[in-house]
Amino acid sequence: MMQGEDGGSVELAPGVRVGPGVVRVDFVTSSGPGGQNVNKRATKAQLRVSIDALGLTAGARARLVRLAGSRVTGDGELIISADELRSQKRNERAAYMRLRMMLVRSMNPPKVRRATRTPRWAIEKRLREKKRRGDVKKRRKGEGE
Repeated sequence: MMQGEDGGSVELAPGVRVGPGVVRVDFVTSSGPGGQNVNKRATKAQLRVSIDALGLTAGARARLVRLAGSRVTGDGELIISADELRSQKRNERAAYMRLRMMLVRSMNPPKVRRATRTPRWAIEKRLREKKRRGDVKKRRKGEGE
């Protein structure tokens, strides 16, 4: 999470800046590592952000929703959790990194697959080789009898 020069906006990914109130981080009790500490401290970070507030293009928004899957609520809010680490700060950083990776992946449109045909020479070569192998096997049959 990078604080901008304007003091308020936060850069979530290259080209994605949001206001300070758009991203909300809550801490809840974790089931991850930490021993007895887990029972006493709320170290699991739950990052919540409204997808509409991110200002993504329609294509990037659709890809983000597809990537996020069940992490998107009915209200259009994306929830990312992190509880692998033992401290709140590190789990919060991990959640922001996950959001960043998801945003970067959603902003890069997939490459368009162009249909290609197998060249005629390749088909002919394959058939010639099959014929040759068949002839070799036929000649073996005659020798064994």
